[in-house]
This record gives sequence, structure tokens and C-alpha cells, in this order.
Amino acid sequence: MKKFGLALAALLVFGGHAFAASAVNTDGEARTLIVTENGSQSELAIAAGETIEFCATGCFVTMPNGDREALTGAEIIEISGGAAKIK
Repeated sequence: MKKFGLALAALLVFGGHAFAASAVNTDGEARTLIVTENGSQSELAIAAGETIEFCATGCFVTMPNGDREALTGAEIIEISGGAAKIK
């Protein structure tokens, strides 16, 4: 029963979002990431000042400046000045 309580507490703390990458757009205008996940490519528009979660199981991301990175799903991407960096 103690293990169940610990698992439940972890679920409540992490809320199921512990394994998703995040992107934070600190720019004053919208930016777009191109995400390739499970063989499907999509554009992910991020409004100015917005933070989103995506890429729960790993993916490839093309940044606003054209750089391409592989993500595991635990990274934070910060977009500033039209460029993105992974933290």
C-alpha cells in the first residue's frame, strides 16, 4: 500500500507532464517549430510569451533559425531573438 501512495503522490506532483519537452517563446512575435514525431511532421506555432508542451516520446525539432535537434522529451527550448536554445 505504501508503494501505491508514493506512485499516486508522484502522479499528482508531475501531473503526467514529466516526460514532455517544453518550448518557451520569449519573443514579441509568434515563432514556429517544425516537429517530426513518429514519422509525422507538423508545424507548431508558439505565440509571443507562450509556453507549450510537446514531444512526449522523443522527436526531431527544426528550430526557427533552421537548426535541427533530436529531443528525448525532457528538454526545455527557449526561443529568444528568433533563435532557440535547449536547456
